[in-house]
Amino acid sequence: MSLSTVPPAATAAAIAGKRRQRGFGSSRRDYVKIGLWIALVIAVLIWSIPIIFMVFTSLKSEADVFGTPAFVPPWSPEWNNYVEALDQGNLLGAGTNSLIIALFKVPLGLLISAAAAFALARLRFRRQRLLMGIIAMGAMVPIQVAIAPLFQVINGLDLLSTHIGVILPYIAFGLPYTTFILYGFFRSIPHELDESARIDGAGNWRLFFQIILPLSKPALAALFILDFVATWNEYAIALALLQSQDSWTIPLAIQGFQSQFTSSYGPLNAFTIMSVFPVLIVYLMFQRYFVEGAFAGAVKG
Repeated sequence: MSLSTVPPAATAAAIAGKRRQRGFGSSRRDYVKIGLWIALVIAVLIWSIPIIFMVFTSLKSEADVFGTPAFVPPWSPEWNNYVEALDQGNLLGAGTNSLIIALFKVPLGLLISAAAAFALARLRFRRQRLLMGIIAMGAMVPIQVAIAPLFQVINGLDLLSTHIGVILPYIAFGLPYTTFILYGFFRSIPHELDESARIDGAGNWRLFFQIILPLSKPALAALFILDFVATWNEYAIALALLQSQDSWTIPLAIQGFQSQFTSSYGPLNAFTIMSVFPVLIVYLMFQRYFVEGAFAGAVKG
């Protein structure tokens, strides 16, 4: 029996064909990568240009603001704009109020939402789907339609211009959205974990605190960032319930500063930039969890 050999010319042609295929695929991938980078750079420019203009304006004097284009950087920065914003804008007081409200509202609201989502996703009881539908409908109700009756209730409880008078409505209006999101995430966690924990004698509370919540850190961190930003920037409810200037939050303080210093664009932009720092710090702290939480729904059970 004789062994047939492949002609060297055929082997060389096959190798060259594979190289051309690999080269075509890699060049195609390079074009896609270049396109993605171009899109990313354009998106960064769109979002960063207004912020850059704001920073430039916050460091300009009144003469430079009206005498030079917005895209021209200041040659002699006016750091006194930031000092003026701190002294006359009540930034520290308003920032303290916003921070207190956010640090109480966001963790407490997430805990209540997580407990409700756990009951809906992992337990079995009557009218479960009906209750989930009501919660989902609650996320669609705009806040503006409830401001008038909300004002009457808070006024009747003598909680106007207090932290708790704002925290309670914030929690109530935030529960449907966070519960709906966490419900979908909890359903993606394998139910075999529940069975294993119950075999070991774990009850519902232990299952919730020791298994479900630790596995939900990415989703909870993403919701923490979104809820913190929404609470920090909330305006409508704060405007209705915070009557005294000492109880103002950051959005109300910016409005008051703008109405008082309408043409002082340098201090006004400095005030706005300083009001963003706490939100930026929170985002940087939970950044890696935020990306994981965005893809939380991809977990397979």
